[in-house]
Amino acid sequence: MGSVRNKRVSVSEMMRIPPIKPKALFGCRHIQVLFMTFGFLCCYAVRVTMSVTLEAMTNSTKANPQFEEFHWNQSTKDTILSSFFWGYVCTQILGNVIAQRWGAQKVLFGALAINGLLTLLVHPAAHYGGWEFVCVSRILAGFAQGTIMPTLHTLLSKWSPSEERGRLAAFVYSGGWIGNVISLLSSGYLSASVLGWPSCFYFWGTMSLIAAICIMIFIKESPADHPNIPLDEKEFIEVSLGVTDTDEKLSTPWIAILTSVPVWALLITQSVQNWGFWMLLTKMPSYMNSALGYDIQQNGTMSALPYLTAWILSFPFSYFSDLCIRKNIITLEVSRKICNTIGQWIPAIALICLGYVNKEQPEVAVAILIIAVGSNIAAYCGHNVNHMDLSPNFAGALMGFTNTAANICAILAPLISSVIVPNPSNILEWRNIFFLSAGLYIIGNLIFILFGKGKVQKWNDPIKKQKPVSIYQIGVVMEDNSETQKTNDQKNP
Repeated sequence: MGSVRNKRVSVSEMMRIPPIKPKALFGCRHIQVLFMTFGFLCCYAVRVTMSVTLEAMTNSTKANPQFEEFHWNQSTKDTILSSFFWGYVCTQILGNVIAQRWGAQKVLFGALAINGLLTLLVHPAAHYGGWEFVCVSRILAGFAQGTIMPTLHTLLSKWSPSEERGRLAAFVYSGGWIGNVISLLSSGYLSASVLGWPSCFYFWGTMSLIAAICIMIFIKESPADHPNIPLDEKEFIEVSLGVTDTDEKLSTPWIAILTSVPVWALLITQSVQNWGFWMLLTKMPSYMNSALGYDIQQNGTMSALPYLTAWILSFPFSYFSDLCIRKNIITLEVSRKICNTIGQWIPAIALICLGYVNKEQPEVAVAILIIAVGSNIAAYCGHNVNHMDLSPNFAGALMGFTNTAANICAILAPLISSVIVPNPSNILEWRNIFFLSAGLYIIGNLIFILFGKGKVQKWNDPIKKQKPVSIYQIGVVMEDNSETQKTNDQKNP
């Protein structure tokens, strides 16, 4: 089978500011974004529920003691937490290749369905196979989820007009943060309830299956594939992206990508972002429990607060980022670098401060974590959308490449943390991991400032011939429709 939309591409020299906006304030692109967000929410919830539920599985006195308890040491728990990423890094690039061949929508559906089924199996895996079988289920879930971000980037690159890219992409990816919030809160309460810790996996497994069904029904590959999209909205998107048709096969220019300095700057800053993000996300419940003394319900609530704050802040960050670009107050590149600086250097400063908080100041620690995680959301209007800036045609391939390297850091974060913090109740040991993460944030963003770019790269346009049919035809059809409407109005006053 051929590629779903290999002949429909974005060409940088054809990108224009659309002369008019769609009449509808809420259009088909927003519906696409909502269901992408729901799917991404479930993905993160499935990842995160293990962080809290694992504490209940290994310490029943802080949850519902009526359910099975496993005597796993800290090293085993860290292995379980990192095992998800062993599979996750394997399918980043592969997911993009499959999406190009069979369509991003189908890949997204399959990934969510497999992810849901494997999550439903965690409880029986732990009961009958111990931590080894839990690791297997998590590795396979990671294998399925590895296709998610390249696939979402592929879809977003087709559905997001340039002037709305920050808002739409930030909204989709902030779904992961609200997924963190809901998962952390629900996991704590479910683990302590009469349903016990197994209900966490059954609930989120079911939600993932529901998300998969929604993706299959509502998500379309591109505006051209949507049967009901208004013509003015389709034109608005395609004019902005410079969409054209070509008879040539679109091949990913890997040599150009691998020798691109802006791509490597993006890879480095995304890697340190993943280190800091997953170090906090996977280790925060342990920090709250062992270092600050919160019980399982308080743990879930306190761990969720920073991510709730981040989700709320994602709206003003993304709005003002796009506004400054649209009003030509700053260039797109400057906007990306400012947002990334807010998203990585403020958390760095906060983590350094967190290292000096003692056990008698849990409220101060939570407040600093809220600042660290809350400000970090700005990076989603920085480096996280830069793949689409550099290459709308190969945004999925870029995300697959950079996210593979970045998630090696996600694997290493909990493992190295367990080496640096062998005794989670020792607040001084936590200081070392906080300082290390702060240093990585500072270096990663500095490289992005110096070497990152915001312009479409030359290798985005590998085709030699193009047929600019879509925009012209849409305009003609709209004019015809307008004349027809005038005639009807004259006949029916």
